[in-house]
Amino acid sequence: MSNRLALVLLSALVLLGSCNRKLLPSATKTSPAAPMPEAVRAANVDFRFLTAKGKAQFGDQTGNINLRIRKDSVIWISASLIGIEGGRIYITRDSVQVLDKLHREYYAGDFEYLSQRLNVPVNFEMLQALLLGNYLAPISPETQPVVTTDGPVQRIRYEQAGLLIMQLVDLSRSRPQQLQVQAPASNNELTVDYSDFQTLENNPQPFAFTTAVQVKQGTAAPSLLTLTYRAVDVDKERLQFPFSVPKGYARKK
Repeated sequence: MSNRLALVLLSALVLLGSCNRKLLPSATKTSPAAPMPEAVRAANVDFRFLTAKGKAQFGDQTGNINLRIRKDSVIWISASLIGIEGGRIYITRDSVQVLDKLHREYYAGDFEYLSQRLNVPVNFEMLQALLLGNYLAPISPETQPVVTTDGPVQRIRYEQAGLLIMQLVDLSRSRPQQLQVQAPASNNELTVDYSDFQTLENNPQPFAFTTAVQVKQGTAAPSLLTLTYRAVDVDKERLQFPFSVPKGYARKK
């Protein structure tokens, strides 16, 4: 699996614009996330260690995904095709490392790289929430969401860095079922739909085994990334997050 798909696993989650637009203010590791308001009825999946295995499909590319997370600390992703690992991603609160085994290249940097590449503010909390289907809090604790209830669905809206963000929470599960992010200035839009909720062993919160990410850029045809998990476990064991750069790999600038 190429570095293209490995990058898509990150970028499609938060991609909103081309790299030619002026960069939006980036999030940093020191930016405190806003606490969940009392009015928000979302319940996040809580754990120390989580592992998930499944498939990622982007266009005509399909690969196997192995995801490991140590809550609020490490996100580790391995992508493979036909049993051969092609890429590995290692993310901490202040670093981003991508290993492209097919092209013998690697990248090592920080979240500013993703913010520049994606033209949206990106931090660890955002990626963790998107992968888990958790409530996505504003980057700034000063941002106050507008919360409304429409029957079985709760809508949470707020604006940050020129982006309009809306989340729909299924009140019967207390879990987000959709995230929408719009960039009015460019007519770009991101929609994330969570479905196939299943109860995990030793965890009270249902987990979305299917995540569909649609990215719309201007008038171009939307792109779709679908993550489908077949197994998700929490706190069954203390996980390892192996990542090393083999000798002879070129560093990508």
